[in-house]
Amino acid sequence: MIDQKEAKSEKAVLIGIITQQQDETKSEEYLDELEFLTTTAGGVTVKRFVQKMERPNPKTFLGTGKLDEVRDYIQAHHIGTAIFDDELSPAQLRNIEKILDCKILDRTNLILDIFAQRAQTSSAKTQVELAQSEYLLPRLTRLWTHLDKQKGGIGMRGPGETEIETDRRIIRDKIAILKKRLKTIDKQMAVQRKNRGKMVRVALVGYTNVGKSTLMNVISKSDVFAENKLFATLDTTVRKVVIKNIPFLMTDTVGFIRKLPTQLVESFKSTLDEVREADLLLHVVDISHPNFEDHIASVNTILDDIKCADKPTLMVFNKIDAYSHETIDEDDLVTERGKEHYTLQDWKKTWMNDYDVESIFISALNKENLEDFKEKTYEEVKKIHIQRFPYNDFLYYEYKEE
Repeated sequence: MIDQKEAKSEKAVLIGIITQQQDETKSEEYLDELEFLTTTAGGVTVKRFVQKMERPNPKTFLGTGKLDEVRDYIQAHHIGTAIFDDELSPAQLRNIEKILDCKILDRTNLILDIFAQRAQTSSAKTQVELAQSEYLLPRLTRLWTHLDKQKGGIGMRGPGETEIETDRRIIRDKIAILKKRLKTIDKQMAVQRKNRGKMVRVALVGYTNVGKSTLMNVISKSDVFAENKLFATLDTTVRKVVIKNIPFLMTDTVGFIRKLPTQLVESFKSTLDEVREADLLLHVVDISHPNFEDHIASVNTILDDIKCADKPTLMVFNKIDAYSHETIDEDDLVTERGKEHYTLQDWKKTWMNDYDVESIFISALNKENLEDFKEKTYEEVKKIHIQRFPYNDFLYYEYKEE
């Protein structure tokens, strides 16, 4: 039975809900993102199931009727995996598994799985392992299905619970060891950051898959791994960059995402420290994405959570080569002009007016407007550089350039 499930596990169905807090448009958008996550993890989405409800069912997440519908489809089409768009409680996970009889993943589990695939350095691997262990700890009971019959009854008490508790202790010990290891890694990374001296630090931040690594490669002439998938970059990369006469350090950080698992935010503390210690943030945005404004809001929320919202920031709207706007027929008197009809010029006016920060529109892939980007980055770095270094030192750089 296990072999059959593993053989079918590439095909998956996606499951989401529509509530008062998450309307139909939002639900569709989240499921689009979940499908991209599934593809990134190596799965193939076959069908989506959505149910309208006031709040998720505390026992089975979906209503029993909808869950039966999902089960019938899974059995009829030999689907191996059901992926839920929200984090499931241990009880929900166990109850759903009994009904659907297939592998059950939630959004958090899926993201952790992608992170595990992408982790390259010992730091990233330890961070992911810690997040996975903390996620797994309260859900251990579902792994012990062979002990189901030993949970109660005369002469049947004890063994199952004992084995589960033993395993929980192992996981708790593992978490303690991983936390100690991360503390050591954090100290090493802190020393590395300290050894970089007083050079201005610039961090690329933004939603996942907005083109941060591509921009990093173009500006620093390096070969950071870049791919059109979510979380292509997991390990923090630092490169020395010189624009005109000023050298500075540029950091490519892990991308953010909506509904980011709390375990990951905590585990990736040392990675986020690169953002905390940056002097300037380059907030990269994929302007070709229809919901890029929501992405900006999500990134700003996380920046606020890690106390970085007030740092000097340059908004970098990337992928202008892929941007397209809808046009309204001249004879159409009914359709109102909305944001989807904005041209790039319209967006430039909007962002320039609404934001106190500098904005620049580029295509890192096609190297469009990069000179303008370099100029604005240079001006921002120059402000910080003048404050940090004696005036004579800056004159030396000016003189050296001439």
